[in-house]
Amino acid sequence: MPSTASSAAGRLFARVTVLPAAAVGAWLLVAFPLLLADRFAPLPALLLGVPAVAAAGYAVWRWTPALPEKDPPRWPLAAVLLIALAFTAVQLAYHSEALVIRRDPASYAQYTVWIAQHGGLPIPQHRELIAGDAPGLSFESLAYYEVGDVIWPQFLAGAPLVFSIGFWLGGPGGMVLVPPVVGGLAVLVFAGLAGRLIGTRWAPAAALVLAAALPVQWAARSTYSEPVGQVLLLGGLVLAFDALTRRTGLRDRWGVPHALAGAAGLVFGLGLVVRIDALRDLLPVVGFLGLLLLARRGQAVPMALGLAVGTGYGLVAGFGLSRPYLDHLSDSLDPLLVLCGCVLAATAALTAALWRRGVPRTDRSRWLPAAGFALVPLLMLGFAVRPLVLPAYGHGDQATADFVGQVQALEGVPVEPDLNYGDQSLYWVVWYLGLTTVAAASVGAALLVRRILMRRDPQWVLPMMVLAWSVATTLARPAITPDHPWASRRLVVLVLPAFVLLAIWLLAWVARRIRELDPAGARSRLGAAAVLAGVAATALPAAIASEGIMGYRADAGSVAAAERLCEAVPDDASVVMVDGVGHYYGQLIRGMCNVPAATANGPDAVAAAVAGIQERGRVPVLAATGREALEYYAPSDAGIEHPFHVRADQDPSTLTRRPSGAWPFEGDVWIFVPPGGN
Repeated sequence: MPSTASSAAGRLFARVTVLPAAAVGAWLLVAFPLLLADRFAPLPALLLGVPAVAAAGYAVWRWTPALPEKDPPRWPLAAVLLIALAFTAVQLAYHSEALVIRRDPASYAQYTVWIAQHGGLPIPQHRELIAGDAPGLSFESLAYYEVGDVIWPQFLAGAPLVFSIGFWLGGPGGMVLVPPVVGGLAVLVFAGLAGRLIGTRWAPAAALVLAAALPVQWAARSTYSEPVGQVLLLGGLVLAFDALTRRTGLRDRWGVPHALAGAAGLVFGLGLVVRIDALRDLLPVVGFLGLLLLARRGQAVPMALGLAVGTGYGLVAGFGLSRPYLDHLSDSLDPLLVLCGCVLAATAALTAALWRRGVPRTDRSRWLPAAGFALVPLLMLGFAVRPLVLPAYGHGDQATADFVGQVQALEGVPVEPDLNYGDQSLYWVVWYLGLTTVAAASVGAALLVRRILMRRDPQWVLPMMVLAWSVATTLARPAITPDHPWASRRLVVLVLPAFVLLAIWLLAWVARRIRELDPAGARSRLGAAAVLAGVAATALPAAIASEGIMGYRADAGSVAAAERLCEAVPDDASVVMVDGVGHYYGQLIRGMCNVPAATANGPDAVAAAVAGIQERGRVPVLAATGREALEYYAPSDAGIEHPFHVRADQDPSTLTRRPSGAWPFEGDVWIFVPPGGN
């Protein structure tokens, strides 16, 4: 029997590593309705959100069962906490300040700024404070859609709802510090999953390898949604594991296992509030619910209900607050929605058809486990040779093709703008984790598939369904502009965790086999050395690859520059953007400076806008990315100011090799108040 101290150590490990998922899920559960009601503000969030998070934390602290592992030691929890803290500290030291919209981080940041200050959506255009419906004015900008007389942001609300906490505590400077903290929590949750599935002694190794991976570090330095999605989807797997450790029947009275199952389904579903891609990742959970029903497990119904509620939140977030974005994605989203309907129908039909027979006995077949074992290396081989036999072409838009051609020219490779590099997705994983980890994970996956089909490791069924599906679908179609580190974000949420988890599982399996073959312990030192070498072989390639993003902070200085810009713009101003400044800075000026802003198409539109603003008793301010654009409107160049001036680093773009070093970033906004505007 395990000692009381060991049981306490295992239970403490389980509790601590599930808390982040419970906290983030509870926050979104309360914060999203506040956003829908235009009441997302510090006081309502404090009064409702803090009790919800506290209640969720208390519940999982009480309900989380001790790990089934025999005599778990205390040191793994200390080790994974140290790794998570170190990861957070490094990302805080290198955190970015992406506020100028070129890609997603600044879009999420400006989304956060708006809802944290105004409490709801959509964003008003305030035409009445500029020039009414005067022709030649545009109110949209990159990632912000003009629809009627309002503006809708591009992405989903989940990540901004989390980042808003930092904005309320410390303004834009506090907001950009939240992603590193969330990234550290994601590492902790992943360690919890590894500890449950492999053993607590292996959790620090798994956490270390994932924390060292370049894409995971990079995504945690900017306001990306992936770390939040990681906490929820990996946390859903953790909660599901805990819920299923105790067996209950369909007709049993509901208790703690049912509550944990409902929480698991809810946390899974809330992942859709963060990323629309989660819709694809949740499909295996639907199939697993069918298996639970066939197994007559009581956790099936509460997990399904929780999943339905969380998914409902996500669908409202998508179709209610991000509809223009989903319309933009319709070519890929519509087939996914059809696939979701098919999976639901197929699961229902198969569950009904097999109800009397129960879960299929795959272990009674001689060939099925062997076929499952062989399928994994065949798939990996297919991904490996795909670039040679089926190179992928086409991007869906000319702008992406032009960009790819430019990067190809910079790298000195043949210029083929239509080449989309999605066929090389497996090689991306090798770049960031190393060939050893990818090979070990492939072998581990093959062995686990065989063992699952032989019904030997039931605790791995749901994790393997979710992780294998995500790996296969992501590698098959990354669906992203293929430059790096940008494209590596597709790997962050589940793909890299899957490879790391499976590689570490194989090391643990080998270690057990060595102990079984050498019960007397005569070769224990040799076995320990082999295991340590295996851990090093998985961790070192990831650490070496991450060197490419060390040494620079993307967009550093942008927070201070934005504050200077807003100080230079009068409170009663209306801003007219006269060149490309509106494309990148439109929402920054509108949201961070809290003034109406529009882009004018040509001098006549500028003149009409200035006149309209003055007629309304407001101060017209012209803005441009270059001084020359304002000199046309400024006699003798008097009064032109340059409040936003940033010279910093930004993420590089590579296509044929992993990223290394930084590219320069230049950010400029010049402003001018026309005569008579003061």
